[in-house]
Amino acid sequence: MDARVTWSKGLSFTGEAESGFRVPLGGDPSVGGADDGLRPMELIAIGIAGCTAMDVISILQKKRQQVTAFEVVLRAGRAPDHPKIFTKLEIEYVVVGDQIEESAVQRAIQLSEERYCPAIAMFREVAPLSLSYRIQDAGE
Repeated sequence: MDARVTWSKGLSFTGEAESGFRVPLGGDPSVGGADDGLRPMELIAIGIAGCTAMDVISILQKKRQQVTAFEVVLRAGRAPDHPKIFTKLEIEYVVVGDQIEESAVQRAIQLSEERYCPAIAMFREVAPLSLSYRIQDAGE
């Protein structure tokens, strides 16, 4: 996989990967940035959440679960001092649908964590990881 980050001005960049999609990167004003793009660590958090989200929703669809809404919320603790690495990751899966089977959700999360998601596999080596889920009936 190849990626490229091109400088625009100040702390403003454009990131691009093999897929051809682009994403603006920017710094916080407190460090001289223009607040005009995602922070790199935000992209890493989004990448972790997105990786497992794609796994879980794909597995739930294969299990014929009637999911009507789905989101993955990632909360990352960070070290107070530089390099301000992630010190813990809490991932919550919120599954909304009709007659969602709890066992299907548990298995989908387990497969993502243990087998499919490379982002979780990498980060569980360096930071404590906790996973939780909520299932809501679509009528609520």
